[in-house]
Formats: sequence, C-alpha cells, structure tokens
Amino acid sequence: MNTLHLLATTVKPVENNPVLNISIFLAFVAVTLIIVIRSGRNNKSAADYYTGGRSFTGPQNGFAIAGDYLSAASFLGIVGAIAISGYDGFMYSIGFLVAWLVALLLVAELMRNTGKFTMADVLSFRLKQGPVRVAAATTTLAVCFFYLLAQMAGAGGLVSLLLGINDKLGQSIVVTIVGALMIVYVLVGGMKGTTWVQIVKAFLLILGALAMSIWVMAINGFNLSALLDTAVAQSAFGADVLAPGLKYGTNPLDFISLALALVLGTAGLPHVLMRFYTVPTAKEARRSVVWAIWLIGAFYIFTLVLGFGAASLVGADTIEAAPGGVNSAAPLLALALGGPLLLGFISAIAFATILAVVAGITITAATSFAHDIYGSVIKKGKGNPDDEVKVARRTVIVIGILAIAGGIGVQGQNIAFLVALAFAVAASANLPTILYSLFWRGFTTRGAVWSMYGGLASAVLLIIFSPVFSGTDTSMFGAGVDFAVFPLSNPGIVSIPLGFFLGWLGSVTSTVKESPKLAAEMSVRSLTGHGAEKAVEH
Repeated sequence: MNTLHLLATTVKPVENNPVLNISIFLAFVAVTLIIVIRSGRNNKSAADYYTGGRSFTGPQNGFAIAGDYLSAASFLGIVGAIAISGYDGFMYSIGFLVAWLVALLLVAELMRNTGKFTMADVLSFRLKQGPVRVAAATTTLAVCFFYLLAQMAGAGGLVSLLLGINDKLGQSIVVTIVGALMIVYVLVGGMKGTTWVQIVKAFLLILGALAMSIWVMAINGFNLSALLDTAVAQSAFGADVLAPGLKYGTNPLDFISLALALVLGTAGLPHVLMRFYTVPTAKEARRSVVWAIWLIGAFYIFTLVLGFGAASLVGADTIEAAPGGVNSAAPLLALALGGPLLLGFISAIAFATILAVVAGITITAATSFAHDIYGSVIKKGKGNPDDEVKVARRTVIVIGILAIAGGIGVQGQNIAFLVALAFAVAASANLPTILYSLFWRGFTTRGAVWSMYGGLASAVLLIIFSPVFSGTDTSMFGAGVDFAVFPLSNPGIVSIPLGFFLGWLGSVTSTVKESPKLAAEMSVRSLTGHGAEKAVEH
C-alpha cells in the first residue's frame, strides 16, 4: 500500500492525489520560470549577471537572504529531525540561527564593504592574487558541491513522495529533472532572476510554515505543553524525546563537532555572503540584515511546532517508511492537516525552496570559477567581462551535471545532516582565512593558502573516512562496506581548529610579508564601505 495512502487512512479520510500534486507543482515551476525569464532580459553586463546590478533594496535583499538561508535543510531536514529525534533535532534550528548571528556580527558587512563579486575579491585584496584566488575558488566549489548534494537529496525525496515513487531509478530520474531545471534557471536569469525567485519563495515558505504552525497549535488548543504531551505519547522513546541525548547522547563529541560546524559554518558560506553584494550601499546591507534576522528567527520557531506536530499527528514510523524518509515529515504533516491540496501546496513551496537555493549556490560557484580563475588568474584581470559571463554559463552546466550525479548517490540521507557537512567544510576552509584577512594585519599569502587547502583537505578526508561514507546502515555505501576510521559523523571538531592553526603557522613562518599600506586600506574599506562599488585591483 502507498505510504501516503496509509497515512491518509489512519490520520484523515483522504487519499493522496498525484495528479493534483503535480499540477500545483508544475504551476509553481511555470510561475518561477516566468519570473526568471523576465528578470534575465535585463542582464546587460557582468555586474548584472553576478550581483543583479546592485539594484535591490534592503527589504528585498532581506527576503532574498532568508530565501538563500532557509534551504531544504531548514524546512524538510529540521522538521524531520525534530519529529524523529525531538530535542536533539531542534539543535539544528538553534545552530543555524546562532550561526547567522555570528556571520552578521563578524564578517557580512565588512566583506560587502571590501569586495566586488566574490569571497576571493576580499581574500586577495592585500595578498597575492594568483594563489589566493585559485585556493578560494577551489574551496568555494567544494562547499557549493556539498550544499548541492543536500538540496538534491531533498528534491528526490520530495517529488518521490508526491508521486509515490519508492525505487532508486525513479528517484534518480527526479534528481536529473531537478538538475536540468536548475541549469535553466541560472543560465537564463543570472543573479537578478535567482534573487526574485528567492524573494517569492521566502515569502511563500514563511507564510506556509506560519499557517501550518497555527493549524497545529489550534488542534492542541494553542497550548504548547499539550502538543509536546501528544508527541511524547506517540513516540517510542516516551519522555526522552524532550530531553537531550536521544541522538547524540552516545557520543557527545559528535554533538560538539556538529555544533561547531553549525555555529561557525555560515560565516564561510560563499552563496550567503555573496548576497550582500546585491545592494547599492552599506546602509541597505544593514537594512537587509535586520529583515533577514526577523524572517529567519521566526521560521526556526515554526520548525519546533512543525516537528513535534509531525511527531504527534503522523508518527515517526510512518515518516521513516515514506519515500524520502525523515525528509518527508513536513509534507506528510501537510497531508494530515489539509489533505492533498495542502500537501501539493506545501510540497510545491518546498520544491521552489530547493530550486531557488540550488540556483543561488550554482551561480556562486560559477561566478567564482569565471571571475576568480578565468578572469583574474588565466586572463590576469585583462579579459572581457562578456567572456567571463560565457565561462560562467558553461561552468553552470558542468556543476549541474556533477550535482545530479552526487544527488543520486545521497538519496535517503537527512538533508539537515548533509548541510552540516557543507557547514563544516566552509568553517574549516573559508572562515579562518576570512577572519585573518579582515582582522590580522600580519596575515600572509602562505597562511591563506595553507589554511584554505589544509582546512578543505582535512574536512573532506575526515568525511570520507567517517561513518557518513561507510560502516552503518545509513552510510552512502551501506553497512556492507566499512573503511571508516574516523569515529565522528562531522569533522568540525578537528578540521576547524586545524584550519585556524595552519593560517597562523603559514603566516608566522612566511619570509615574504604583505604590504602594510594595502592592509591599512583594506581596514578602512571594510569599516567605511569606501570603494565597494569599484573594482578591487592592485
């Protein structure tokens, strides 16, 4: 029997309607494609393609930042994690929210004031262009790839749930279609089209989560204690679902490693930081941050209600048995509350979330390669901006193909967990270099290169030789293959301190010191925003 039908007959006397689901789903895709095509007509220069011509207001960019940040991990992954693991699952919400505040307070505005298009513009401002740009582009592509895997896993599970597909081949076809759509979005719309899709998607996602949260609370008499009591009664773990330790109690180091990655990772995510380059002034950047804080903070409160609502109204066993597994909690809750119509609407919003985030990540990765490697290293800053855009478009196709292949491999993994891996790579490879560049005048090119490559290599190797890849039933290669030698599922506790240490070691052992004049100029630019709209050249 179809899992959705089973849920429908046990929770509400309705059946899943694939035709209705896919109709709502296609309508959303059509609307967002129209937005992308209309916005893409105005892409007349490299600045238009990369940063939307810096034409967005603070509130618009605030919604777009929320759209970029509230990915499939926030909606599908966290709700599922709370429904299954209770308190420990909510730690993802806490971690993601605190991480946003760390990024805001430490790096966001300073990087926006200093840079032009990419993270490498900031890192190479007072260091040697060639090696730093290549290293920054490499780490950017790696972070974007891990993030894309999470979104692809969410897309495959979501559409499989809508259509009742429970086999590997069907899910692989779904992932391929999502990848193809993503390529079209970015090729046609650039940053301007992507930003408008993010704005629409953020509005709908927060509205949908609010409506479902109010519905769940209404069922429980607007009494949070009643909701939690119901979730406890439905859980096989009883009251333990409200206490810490259900998922991470056996290995506290794994929890500390995850927490480090979540809290420090956002400040190194290139696609979130790049969003600050789309506003015209530092004042608008600050306004966009205020809007984003309210939107993101409210949404993570909703995840608590939705997660325990799914636990009480759907049940952990039904969620885990559904196509998409733990990532199906939010759509199944929608079915339990409002039947096929609400399921189709919420699933369409979730799919729009995935498409928009995937498009934002892809354009960041393509921009990094085209601007940092092709334009600044290969052409040494003397290339044609139009040629850069052509290279970026070709890079989008390559990234799309790689994302499709990787997405097929990670089907069934919790996407909040996969995003935590991307956060770990970002915090290990990017964050040390960003902070040293902004705040330490003794930082050198050798320190930057050692930090980025060392942090990236350690994070990726530890992930490969961890239970994520082999040794357990939920590993990518299953329990039958076991080459795991690192006991933790997240590498952050080792790779993040190592990235900072290598940045310091490379700088203090470097015989070539950097220009104190450029260091002083960068400090002035980062604090005042002077020259942010001009090309960063030296």
